[in-house]
Amino acid sequence: MISPPPSPSGPPPLADGTAIASHGLTKRFGRQTAVDGIDLAVPRGAVYGFLGPNGSGKTTTIRMLLGLIRPTAGTHELLGEPMPAGAARVLPRVGSLVEGPAFHPYLSGAANLARLDAADRTADPATARSRIAAALERVGLLAAAGKRYRAYSLGMRQRLALAATLLTPRELLLLDEPTNGLDPQGTREVRSLITALAADGTTVMLSTHLLSEVEQICGHVGVMHLGRLVAQSPLDRLRGQAAPRARVETDRPGDAARTLRELGLTDVVVRGREVTALLGPVAPEKVVAGLVHDGIGVRGFGVVAPDLEEMFVALTGEGFDVSG
Repeated sequence: MISPPPSPSGPPPLADGTAIASHGLTKRFGRQTAVDGIDLAVPRGAVYGFLGPNGSGKTTTIRMLLGLIRPTAGTHELLGEPMPAGAARVLPRVGSLVEGPAFHPYLSGAANLARLDAADRTADPATARSRIAAALERVGLLAAAGKRYRAYSLGMRQRLALAATLLTPRELLLLDEPTNGLDPQGTREVRSLITALAADGTTVMLSTHLLSEVEQICGHVGVMHLGRLVAQSPLDRLRGQAAPRARVETDRPGDAARTLRELGLTDVVVRGREVTALLGPVAPEKVVAGLVHDGIGVRGFGVVAPDLEEMFVALTGEGFDVSG
């Protein structure tokens, strides 16, 4: 087991409170615009959910942030250092997992980590063995440390990639779909690990298409759609901006739907004996009174906020994977 341990206009603030900031960050591949002028502001110490459907530009953005590809336009900073000019100073303080792990298939998990650690000029060779063991233990791979990488399952390979980011202390982690290939237990353990790292002060940018990941561990969120950042805010603020819906349970759903429309409610939806509609400025008491006045029996009434799936579908027009 793994040990428990709104988009601003103009450049985001680059003070100590921001771990990642970008202004107008853009990437084009020929005539195709993969990332279109995004302004990121990731607070220090946050778990920032970078959410969007597959193909929305998340991985391309992370590759630009890390200096793996050059932006077509725009600027960005990591931990207050301009990129790519400050890459040599800042990247040793940054861990990343991008587009899946890549290791030598004939080496063991521990040997692969040892090669990575030896290539890190900031790592102390005298402590390499203990740090490698600690990283493997934290991701639940210590028992498989001597096993060749080619014999690892997809989930084990993903865990080893996470271990590689933990060989030395990191101030910032950029993780692209870190639970890919993990079983439900492994997924829960990785989420617990991310939460523990954030509690220790590490900033985590978590790229995912799973709403459950955002809902369970993220305090801030950025939503990508077709290369654009369509929303960015603390998650609770985003929830607060969502329009509430009235929910009516009745034996006369057709009549209830007509009454709701007459009262000024919009987006009326009938599902069996349940009718829902956007409240807008209409007071809930007025809705109940209107239904009773029209002789419609109300077996149940409530005001509900839309769930994450409804919010993100409203932002992007696309569905998201809610599993995980």
